[in-house]
Amino acid sequence: MAAFAALAGRVDYADLSARINALTHGEMDTVALMATVVCEMHHADDRFDWTGFYRVVAPELLKIGPYQGGHGCLVIPFSRGVCGAAARTGQVQLVPDVDGFPGHIACASSTRSELVLPVCNAAGQLLAVFDIDSNQPDAFDVHDAQSIGQILAAVFAQIKGPDF
Repeated sequence: MAAFAALAGRVDYADLSARINALTHGEMDTVALMATVVCEMHHADDRFDWTGFYRVVAPELLKIGPYQGGHGCLVIPFSRGVCGAAARTGQVQLVPDVDGFPGHIACASSTRSELVLPVCNAAGQLLAVFDIDSNQPDAFDVHDAQSIGQILAAVFAQIKGPDF
């Protein structure tokens, strides 16, 4: 199954989840967890052109965290862009065409579609958003959002609170 997923350019989420869980087991440092998740996610799927976290560093403010790919935006207020919308609403943002998203922040001109997921601790406090950009239009679907959401929930469930 893993070989077929690699050939198709799509991630095998069961395998990815097992790998991430093994690598992060017992780790309680939020940034270390983010760095490990980003590295594993980014290299798991050809659609993932930019993969990273924007951490909640103050009320209504995100700052770039661990990422893979080209440069990202350094600071994003909750009031702007796809990442801000995910942080503000607490809802997954599945954007098939970033040009059609009002207020999209173009950190990279190559981005065509985006998937952003809120990342919460066990108490439901927002820690960050996890942002995946693709240079392909309509690159993500509900299965991607659900599978990645489950991985993130498992990894960050033991974190006590935000870092600020």
